[in-house]
Amino acid sequence: MEELLLTASAQEPDVIWYLRGGGVWQVLLALFIAGVVSFAATPLVKVLSVKWGAIDVPKDDRRMHDHPIPRMGGLAIFFGFLLAVVLLVPLDTAKRGMLLGAVVIVILGVFDDKYALSARLKFVVQIVAALIAALAGNRITVLSNPNIFSSEQYWELGWLSWPVTIIWIVAVTNAVNLIDGLDGLACGVSTISSASMLVIALLVTETDVAVIMAALAGACIGFLPYNFNPAKIFMGDTGATFLGYIMATMSVQGMFKMYGIISFVVPFVVLGLPIFDVTFAVFRRLAHGQNPMTPDRGHIHHRLIDMGFSQKQAVGVLYLVSAILGLSAVVLTATRATRAALVLFAVAVAALAAWQIFLSHERHEKQGEERPPEDSAGEEDKRDG
Repeated sequence: MEELLLTASAQEPDVIWYLRGGGVWQVLLALFIAGVVSFAATPLVKVLSVKWGAIDVPKDDRRMHDHPIPRMGGLAIFFGFLLAVVLLVPLDTAKRGMLLGAVVIVILGVFDDKYALSARLKFVVQIVAALIAALAGNRITVLSNPNIFSSEQYWELGWLSWPVTIIWIVAVTNAVNLIDGLDGLACGVSTISSASMLVIALLVTETDVAVIMAALAGACIGFLPYNFNPAKIFMGDTGATFLGYIMATMSVQGMFKMYGIISFVVPFVVLGLPIFDVTFAVFRRLAHGQNPMTPDRGHIHHRLIDMGFSQKQAVGVLYLVSAILGLSAVVLTATRATRAALVLFAVAVAALAAWQIFLSHERHEKQGEERPPEDSAGEEDKRDG
């Protein structure tokens, strides 16, 4: 707690250590190693996916591809990330716990990509992986008080640190997985988010967090050439849940331990796109009387496609949104309260724009339901002609 308060008293983040002590070169080396290993391993993983039978066959309208594509490509991302971290980062208890939990998540993803496991089983294993990280010391023990009028600057969570940490890790793990619906979407958004976390870690001199996020960004960059539309391989649950798990765990080690109110806001801004999507997915399904884990075709990328965007256009729009959120998080970290308030206002405007996308989609669906049957038949005849 004393260390946290000392950090809170700092007026400006100190980045001179990185420029003088070689931290930047360590970050660049992690980025390079992870990227090269991921790029080189992806063709091998593709062959393994075919032999293992981990193939994504389009069988419902949620899938945007029209032919079978190997998945399980997340293994290549994992290999690149793991090698870079093991070579460049001192592995204390917290980081060993993070890596052990990541192994559990990857193994779960491999079996899910092959056998399509039940949502309940996956949820339980994800809780176990989050608990492994928490037991190793990756816990949100203190939160800055979002109430700026309160004399209490920080909240000591006590025993609540356990459920809060587990909920956070499991939620972000699934949030990234849920946006994995278009070629290159989840991997690209994760690249932008991890790069944002990398810059933030540099600003607040979190050395190990910066190197680990560089390894994650590099591994994603190495995989992206195979995953852009038209994708040659999907990263599957193996990759999507792994990316979400690492970003969630590392945000616990880094961003939640920064100064002032910023530590409460920044993680939500950096991961704003997947968090927004999963939050509205849960509310949407509950409003329709469905299980929150029930798959549907209501995610934001589906809505953009239904609005007339192509896959590449929809992915580009969501890359832009993610980049704006990531840049906002960096500005929040690097500036004082007045500028931070302006950034938060800009983020709120972006959120309203996203909400308009959802509303316009709902109106479109409602108009489609109210259209007379004969008109619908006529439209079908026109398309057939």
